[in-house]
Amino acid sequence: RYWRYQKGEEPEMKDVREYPGSLEKMLLIRAFDEKVNELYAEGHLHGTAHFYVGQEAVAVGVISALKEGDVITGTHRGHGHAIAFGLDIDRMAAELLGKVSGYCRGKGGSMHIADVKAGMLGANGIVGGSMGVACGAAWAFRQRKESRVVVCFFGDGAVQEGIFHETLNIAAIWKLPVVFVCENNQYAMSLSVKRGFATERISERAAGYGMPGKTVDGMEFEEVHEAAFEALEKARSGEGPSLLEAVTYRYLGHSKSDANLYRTRDEISEWRERDPILRFAAKLEEAGTLEKGGWREMEQRANERIEEAFERAAWEPEPEPESALEDV
Repeated sequence: RYWRYQKGEEPEMKDVREYPGSLEKMLLIRAFDEKVNELYAEGHLHGTAHFYVGQEAVAVGVISALKEGDVITGTHRGHGHAIAFGLDIDRMAAELLGKVSGYCRGKGGSMHIADVKAGMLGANGIVGGSMGVACGAAWAFRQRKESRVVVCFFGDGAVQEGIFHETLNIAAIWKLPVVFVCENNQYAMSLSVKRGFATERISERAAGYGMPGKTVDGMEFEEVHEAAFEALEKARSGEGPSLLEAVTYRYLGHSKSDANLYRTRDEISEWRERDPILRFAAKLEEAGTLEKGGWREMEQRANERIEEAFERAAWEPEPEPESALEDV
């Protein structure tokens, strides 16, 4: 598992460019989802999947600021959150292939990977569905007087759901230790944020609940990390929740069946020029932490690791038919 702090270590802001492990996580996330996209196209995977390609700096930037014992809730676009949190890629691959060794014994698939004991409280197929779970966990931490924080990931589409109002309101009233992270990837399925919101920034909505709100460049790892660190420490010290909006972009469609008819190739190309992996790799090279072009070797290792995971998972046994009604 990749944790930003060791147990007992006092939190302090450090130069994140000292940690090339964050770049490795970002490359693993991209390799995983690009492989999943390929497998769906070839007919080896079934159901649906929502890809995190382009948004890697958000999950890794936030999760690398956690302390051991903190927990997260994810979304239907949750592979990136799970990998950044340190979940086992072999078990994730097995889950997507419907194998009994998967996190949900092959029954949950792409949108429902969870490891509650480890602190990944679950991805969720319902838009905004994890927000109530996050507040429940945060309330439990507060009642037990534990110095633990919940990070709740959700997309811009979830902001239009009633549960957004309900959870931010109750978290603010009770000063719950939760950080709400809105991954504004510009589209709720095909609805552009320019058409779906009257305000320029989603973070402005925090004022209505009496909590801090901040917008960061979600394509810039360091900016995300620093903002997350600040919000996490506020929550941990009893100052209550925060709303963090990370402005990012998904390179691929909403899901595997999305033909991308609502946006132009030029728009996608412009966002790709701001690629979070390339930007962070360049900073590591500039700082001398990474050799020039060294990220290519890391990328190759990430691709090989993902290939191995899916090849190994393909040989795992499938659930027995009589187990269909178990775990329901």
